[in-house]
Amino acid sequence: MNTTRYFAMRLLVLLLTCIAFLHASTLQLATASNPARLNPILATDSSSAEITGFLFNGLVKYDKNSKEIVGDLAKRFYFKGNKTLVFELRKNVLWHDGKKFTAKDVLFTYKTLISDKIASPYSSDFRFVKNVKIINNYKIEVTYKKPYFKALETWMMGILPEHILKNEKNLMNSSFNTHPIGTGAYKLKQLEYSKNIELVAFNDYFEGRPKIDKISFHVIPDAMTRFLMLKSSQLDVGNVEPFVYERQLQKDFFKKFNIYEKISLSYTYLGFNLRKKKFQDPRVRRALSLAINRQELIDILFLKHAKVCTGPFLPGTLAFNPEIKAPKQNIQEAKKLLKEAGYNEKHPFVFEIATSNASSIRPYAAEILQYQLKKVGVIVKLRIMEWQAFLNMVVFPHKFDTVLLGWGLSPTPDPYMFWHSKSDKSGGFNLVGYHNKQIDIMIEKSQRIIERKKLGALWRKMFQIITHDNPYLFLYIPNSITAVNKNIRNIEPALSGIWHNYIQWEKD
Repeated sequence: MNTTRYFAMRLLVLLLTCIAFLHASTLQLATASNPARLNPILATDSSSAEITGFLFNGLVKYDKNSKEIVGDLAKRFYFKGNKTLVFELRKNVLWHDGKKFTAKDVLFTYKTLISDKIASPYSSDFRFVKNVKIINNYKIEVTYKKPYFKALETWMMGILPEHILKNEKNLMNSSFNTHPIGTGAYKLKQLEYSKNIELVAFNDYFEGRPKIDKISFHVIPDAMTRFLMLKSSQLDVGNVEPFVYERQLQKDFFKKFNIYEKISLSYTYLGFNLRKKKFQDPRVRRALSLAINRQELIDILFLKHAKVCTGPFLPGTLAFNPEIKAPKQNIQEAKKLLKEAGYNEKHPFVFEIATSNASSIRPYAAEILQYQLKKVGVIVKLRIMEWQAFLNMVVFPHKFDTVLLGWGLSPTPDPYMFWHSKSDKSGGFNLVGYHNKQIDIMIEKSQRIIERKKLGALWRKMFQIITHDNPYLFLYIPNSITAVNKNIRNIEPALSGIWHNYIQWEKD
């Protein structure tokens, strides 16, 4: 090949590359905080969980309406009896580095989760597993000690690559958590803390390459800044706060954006640190519950875009107990209970609410609670923190009076994670230290029940007992209002939201 022809071909390749780059589509998103660990078994904060969802897959997943469980990395699954679960894995799955996904990766992920080398709240999901056996490279058999109602849901956990991590000595601090290799539709290209996180489409994704080439997450802690970027079309998808939606959006916004609204699978609560003596008196917790006006909180913060939360399980699930109503504000009864507990004007009850500014709503909710509780003589101090500092310095070390937080929940709840006394541990989700022997027994009994009608009845009884104990003040269930730029096509809204078919999205 002569020199002139060689350089002409190099120039053509370069030109085609530049054209492809110019036409590459990028989905612009925002996240309120830096992800702590981009590792599916260690992702306990919302930013990490959201991003790892694009990078990793579980063996199974919910369908778009969150009603049925369907295959993900598993092409087929079935039970042998009521204690053995068989997964037949897809043979066309590659890790982002090109290596083949096999049953070894599933076994490795399970062994990692049950080891004492990590602290993961998801480990408890595997406590009933007796054995995980590789039948061949693409078939695995899971035997349980006893029938387990969440046997399938357990395997929605993202799977880790054995070939990369088998010699890792400290996964908690591993470089893998910032340089993850998954099987997902996108792979990590760039991670700039407090700036930008960029994902690129994985060409060899087993369900087909995503039609949008890149996803760019902008780390923007301030909610108003996120909204202004959305409004100016610097973001393609974003949440819209109810007050903004009702009072501040003009017609030109709706010309550029489609709105999708649904009740969220989450609730917000004020959790008492029950390890502290002052919150161990049930009269105090009952008084604080009666002192607040939940509907007023919603009217101010959400207008008509939320509902009062009445307990630990969400409406629409088998676990929800419709007979339990939210307490109505009763100032006189609240004062009476506080007086019985030894508090008065000269010796008022004083506590602190800690929350994060990662949520634009919760700092205002804390101020409203502070105002409402003042009516019964309770003095509330507020501490508003950056998200990671809040988690690492307050929430997980249990160094708080109360925390204003929320939980996102599965359509099939697992009370063990939040309410069993054994989940009151480092890395566990029983953040408030709730201990109730009756609840422990009921939870342990429920784990062995497969018949859904019996399981629902037991959950609803737990709902009643937990709400009576007041470990939390259950506050509100917000609606999710999502604005999507009209230049994004192929969105199919469903009960689970809009993201279930994101690999089919296209951007004009």
